[in-house]
Amino acid sequence: MLTPLDYLFAALAALAAGAINALAGGGTLITFPVLTFLGIPAVAANVTNTVALCPGYFGGTLAQMKDLRDQTKRLWLLLPASVVGGVLGGFLLLRTGEKLFTDLVPYLILLACVLLAIQDPVRAWLVKRMGEHQGANLEKWTWLPIGFASIYGGYFGAGLSVIVLSALGLTLEDSLTRLNALKQAVAFAVNVAAAIFFIFSGQVLWTVALVMAVGALIGGNLGGRLAGKIKPSTLRWTVVTIGVIVAIIYFVR
Repeated sequence: MLTPLDYLFAALAALAAGAINALAGGGTLITFPVLTFLGIPAVAANVTNTVALCPGYFGGTLAQMKDLRDQTKRLWLLLPASVVGGVLGGFLLLRTGEKLFTDLVPYLILLACVLLAIQDPVRAWLVKRMGEHQGANLEKWTWLPIGFASIYGGYFGAGLSVIVLSALGLTLEDSLTRLNALKQAVAFAVNVAAAIFFIFSGQVLWTVALVMAVGALIGGNLGGRLAGKIKPSTLRWTVVTIGVIVAIIYFVR
């Protein structure tokens, strides 16, 4: 049974995650550990976290809608793969079982930390590749790596944006701004698909999810206002450091 103080901690964690996602990404590395430290089982914490953070992904997609309007053909190709992958990832999570997922958590957190840490090199590589315009355009195959990335997103989700952006950069030749807008749409589709699937799982803690959703919305707005005042790289490495510490705690628990 959660106390009012527990709900406050969950809301503050979601607020921080919303701001972090708006500025640098990696908010799940804050919210998920907080939920488990409050005594919520790992699978239920992950499921609740996915549902709670959906409004933040919607806001991110809406903010870049102008860069998506003339990419309808790509969206028709990628969104079905994103939805199927998100549901499949959610299905695998619920089938994993509490003990196995708990054992996997520190490794998943470390993987997310690595993905977050390489975000700047990935972006630099994308900018360089787009400047050179080398290689064949593999656009018709983009759904395949996006589908695999979406399975990971439905299963855990932290660091999904880096995987999706890399997959898009490998198969599409376009500006980073437009690819980033596609990434937002894919991440939103993955999380919504997984969240809808989780609704029927009986694992969602709705009062916690609601409190966190409000916090995430406020945090996302705050993060948008702070953009330009806080260096994303500084915030990113802070989150990576926190994530590594959390992973070590999980290992020794």
